[in-house]
Amino acid sequence: MAYSLTKKFLTALSSNFPADFISTDAADLIEYGRDWTRVFNPAPSAIALPRTTAEVSKLLGLCNTHKVPVVPSGGRTGLAAGAVAKDGELVISLERMRRLDAVDSVAQSLRVQAGVVTELVHQHCADHKLTWPIDFAAKGQCQIGGNIATNAGGVKVIRYGLTRQWVLGLQVVLADGTILELNGALEKNNTGFDLRQLFIGTEGTLGIITEATLKLTRLPNQLNVALFALPDLAAVLLLFHHIRQSPFTIAAFEFFNSPCLDRVQRHRHLAAPFSEPAPYYVLLELENVASESLENWLMQLFENELVQDGTLAQSETQARNLWALREGISDSLTATGLPHKNDVALPIANLEGFCDELAAVLGREYPGWEITIFGHIGDGNLHINVMKPDELAIEEFQVNTAKADHHIFTLVQKHNGSISAEHGIGLLKKPYLTYTRTDTELSLLRSIKRTLDPLNILNPGKIFDI
Repeated sequence: MAYSLTKKFLTALSSNFPADFISTDAADLIEYGRDWTRVFNPAPSAIALPRTTAEVSKLLGLCNTHKVPVVPSGGRTGLAAGAVAKDGELVISLERMRRLDAVDSVAQSLRVQAGVVTELVHQHCADHKLTWPIDFAAKGQCQIGGNIATNAGGVKVIRYGLTRQWVLGLQVVLADGTILELNGALEKNNTGFDLRQLFIGTEGTLGIITEATLKLTRLPNQLNVALFALPDLAAVLLLFHHIRQSPFTIAAFEFFNSPCLDRVQRHRHLAAPFSEPAPYYVLLELENVASESLENWLMQLFENELVQDGTLAQSETQARNLWALREGISDSLTATGLPHKNDVALPIANLEGFCDELAAVLGREYPGWEITIFGHIGDGNLHINVMKPDELAIEEFQVNTAKADHHIFTLVQKHNGSISAEHGIGLLKKPYLTYTRTDTELSLLRSIKRTLDPLNILNPGKIFDI
């Protein structure tokens, strides 16, 4: 049911905050009321733009008193409608909270506000030969608070793990305005429940993250980037098994199929990487490998016919150009058509069986349709995208994809996977959460939500209903 702000609440806002704190501009309502999904129409009542944790605390205290629902907003690059405000909620954008503290190069840590753009953190740390090793195609737009609130994954999970492994401490504001300072900059703190981890990945439903102390690591001395052409998905998995047996440190193992490359080339006007197209491609990044060892290993790939073709970047520019083929996929799909997106995860041991059965499901449900598949296969994460045929009405497209989602998620459940690997649940995946979570788990999650947010004002309707 749609909500509208009361005169009493608006009066409280005007008397407690500066004039530029709230926007009701029509363009702002649309921009801040949505994320990268376009399934729901954005319809927030207003946008709040705090600069400090104290302002967030005061605002949430008022919202709780007046029972005003809020939607936390970061860079809005999510793909599960987790940051969508469609029912008159108040959007709380953290984009003005962009303070970057000095890098502690001894402790290898950094304190930042939640609205700092992820790529700026990388740049801020680079002069110290350090990095926050969480990396995404959307790093130039997404924000640290959103990364943490969704426990974002990205292209380097195989090497460094998920966001939650690189957060030392959090500052969180609860629904009633209470400010929590969790764990500070401690590496070790064995004093009971780790409340810091409780808030990571909860999509702003339990509290709003306003600051974080990030754990850093050293930048690798050298990165080697290669792109390979392969005949089928089985060959992709075989190559992955082969590189896992090598002595090399894998920084990334990304794959995509030919329709993905076609869309990227069309949208970004990039040259084809090889003279002959291939059904599948793998982008491999290795850390600190001796040139002779790498050359011998690459020679063995071709001698054993594990790849059809390949190229090794000879400069940073060439490496960036190869990465552009992979990182440009998501926005290129949206720019050149209407994709129906799925983001699933499987145990590594179950990937081959799942992929074999997935091919049968897609062939049965979408005969003749364009299917784009890409992702971080090195950590079991597949992005399955169905492109809407031009001649098909949107309503019919949605009926077909909803039917196939049931089959795909049933297959995910059979192989002990997850219906969402890195984009969360939001609104889009909520109907399918039982494919991954048991009734007992969901009951416990709802109990935690009711304890921390008894009036259900924090991102209501996301993940599950109360």
